[in-house]
Amino acid sequence: MHLVETMAYAGEKPWHGLGNRLPADQSIDGWRGSAGMDWSIEEAEVRFITGQNGIGTINAFPEQKVLYRSDTKAPLSVVSKRFKVVQPGEILEFYRDLTEVGGFELETAGVLRQGRKFWALAKTGQSTMFSTTPNPLNWIGFLDSVAGYRSNRGSAA
Repeated sequence: MHLVETMAYAGEKPWHGLGNRLPADQSIDGWRGSAGMDWSIEEAEVRFITGQNGIGTINAFPEQKVLYRSDTKAPLSVVSKRFKVVQPGEILEFYRDLTEVGGFELETAGVLRQGRKFWALAKTGQSTMFSTTPNPLNWIGFLDSVAGYRSNRGSAA
């Protein structure tokens, strides 16, 4: 069993054999669709029913919000109202200038756990030397999650 919902890659097939292969020069918009990151995270107020057998009064819980997928309406997480959402497409937008001007190459991107996590990874083409041993620093990655344990991300408290 794996947690990969959708992913795309350039270059060699990943060890797990999953994903959509893309050419090295694929546009960010092409990556968005092939990596399954062409949806957004929507928010709704948490509501609950007090009563018996689902019959009763509908109440709001204003300190929390529900995050859900725009395409399937599937719930992703319940988080603090202070939680700052990063959209799946924003992960790829981070790389737009880096790939178009900076010489970076997207290597892999995708969605895990029904949309609760998403990532992108790119080659920088940079390297450095530590001591006498070459040590390539040629990757930059970005991972985000809507898991509730990060629900205070972006708060001033």
